[in-house]
Amino acid sequence: MPQSHEFDVLIIGSGAAGLTVALTLPAHLSIGVISKTDISSGATLWAQGGIAAVLDDQDSVDNHIEDTLNAGAGLCHEDAVRFTVEHSRESIDWLIRSGVDFTRETDSEHYHLTREGGHSHRRIIHAADATGHAVSTTLTQQAQARENVHLMSNRVAVDLITNRKLSLPGNRCVGAYILNLDTGHVELFRARFTVVATGGASKAYRYTTNPDGASGDGIAMAWRAGCRVANMEFNQFHPTCLYHPHAKSFLITEAVRGEGGLLKLPDGSRFMDRFDDRGELAPRDIVARAIDHEMKRLGIDHVYLDISHQPADFIRQHFPTIYEKCLGYGIDITREPIPVVPAAHYTCGGIMTDERARTDISQLYAVGEAAFTGLHGANRMASNSLLECLVYGRAAAEDITRLATTIPAPPAAPDWDESQVRDSDEDVVISHNWDELRHFMWDYVGIVRTTKRLQRAKHRVDLLSREIAEFYSNYRVSNDLLELRNLVTVADLIICSALQRKESRGLHYTLDYPGLQPDARDTILVPTSYQTPSS
Repeated sequence: MPQSHEFDVLIIGSGAAGLTVALTLPAHLSIGVISKTDISSGATLWAQGGIAAVLDDQDSVDNHIEDTLNAGAGLCHEDAVRFTVEHSRESIDWLIRSGVDFTRETDSEHYHLTREGGHSHRRIIHAADATGHAVSTTLTQQAQARENVHLMSNRVAVDLITNRKLSLPGNRCVGAYILNLDTGHVELFRARFTVVATGGASKAYRYTTNPDGASGDGIAMAWRAGCRVANMEFNQFHPTCLYHPHAKSFLITEAVRGEGGLLKLPDGSRFMDRFDDRGELAPRDIVARAIDHEMKRLGIDHVYLDISHQPADFIRQHFPTIYEKCLGYGIDITREPIPVVPAAHYTCGGIMTDERARTDISQLYAVGEAAFTGLHGANRMASNSLLECLVYGRAAAEDITRLATTIPAPPAAPDWDESQVRDSDEDVVISHNWDELRHFMWDYVGIVRTTKRLQRAKHRVDLLSREIAEFYSNYRVSNDLLELRNLVTVADLIICSALQRKESRGLHYTLDYPGLQPDARDTILVPTSYQTPSS
C-alpha cells in the first residue's frame, strides 16, 4: 500500500530556496522536504559565480537597485528590487553564520568580491568558482541536523491538492501527490502549508546549463491548480557554456569575463565591442545575441572565451573548478581559449507571488526560480538569483511562522487512484516526444524569434499536449512521463507569452518587432481554474 504523510509544511524542492525556508522555520513545526534525486541535486549545486549583495563601503543599495533595473529593461518591479537588495546583507550574514566559507582576499579578513555583467561595482561574494556547491552542501548539512526537518529523496511531485479538487469550499492548497521512485507508487502528502521550490524550466530547450530536473514541474503544477504565471517568454540563455562533444552542459561562469576574459572568433579577433560599449561586461542577453549573431553569420558552431592573458596562478586560484574540468577535456585555460556556446540557463518568469512569496492559492508559496517576484524583469542580472532564493525563502518562512497558529490541519484527501491505468509498453512515445519538444523549442523559441516560428511551435505543442494527455490518462505515471507532461505545459506557456509580446525587450528578441513598445508591461497568463482572491 502506498504511504501517506502529514506535515505542517511541505517543501517541494531542496535547492537554496527550499532549504532556506526549512532552516528559517521554527523547530516546533514538522517539515517535509522533497527532492527528485539526492537532496543536493538541484540547480543550486552547480551555480558557479556567486551572490550579489551590497557588502562594500564604496557600493550602495541604490547602486545595486539601479543596476538591476537597467538590466531588467524596464520590467523590473522596483518595490521587489528594493525589497531584495535591502535584505541582501542580512541574507549573506545568515549564510556565513550557517557555515558557508566564502573566499577571502589574500592575507585579509575581508571577503573577495568579484564583478559580473551588468554590475557597476564589485559586489559578488563567492566561494571560489563553486559558490552553489558551498551553499548547497552547507544548507543540506544544517537541514540533516534538524530533528523537525525530514529530507525525502527520490520523489517526484505529480500534482498539488487543493480544496477545489476535493470539492470543498475555499481556495486553499492542502498538500500534493508525490511519486516515490523507489516503490513506483504515488503517495499522499497532506500539509497545512505547501512551498513550491522546484526551480526553472530550461530543460524545455535542447541545450541547457541546468541539471536534468529543471523541467518546470512547480510552474506546471501551480498553473494546473489555478495560479497565474507571468513573463514566461523571458528565458535567459547563458552566453558561455563549454562546447565539447563529451561535456554535458558545463557552464563557464560570468566571473571569467568579470576578471578580464575576452570573447573571440576563430581568427582570434574580438567582437563584443561592435555590439555594446561595455564589451564582455554587457548584460547576458546582449552577449548571447552577439554570439548567436556571429555564429550564424560565419556558420560556426561556437566562439571562444580567452582568459589566458591573465597569470596562470590567478586563473587556477579564482577558477579551480573550471580549470580542472577543462583540463580533463584537454583544454588548458591558462594557455588557450575555451570553446563556448550559449545555452538555456534561467527562467525569469514563473508563478506570480507577492513580497511574502504567497501565490494566488491560500497556503501555497513559491520561492526561487519557479516564482515570479518582479525582481528580474526582462533579463536577470548575474548573481541576483541565489539572492532571491535567500530573501524570499526567509520571507516565506516568516509568513508561515506568523500564520502557523491560525491555519487548521489539512482535510482528509483520497489516496491516488491508479486502478484504471496500466504499465506502459510504449515508452518510445515519451522519448520521441521529449526530443521533438526540445528541438522545436530550440529552433523556434530560442535566442532570436519570429512570429512565424512561434506559430509553428504553438501548432507542434498543441499536438504534443493532446498526445501526452492521452498517454497520461491511460498509463501508470513515471518520472519521464511526469517531466514530459510538465515540460509541454511550460513550453506552451513560453510560446503563448512570446506571441503576446509585440516588441523586443530584454531576453525576448523578435525580428518582426525589433523596437520597444512605449509602455513596459508584464505578460500575465490566467488559467481557466483561476479563482479571484474574493471567491
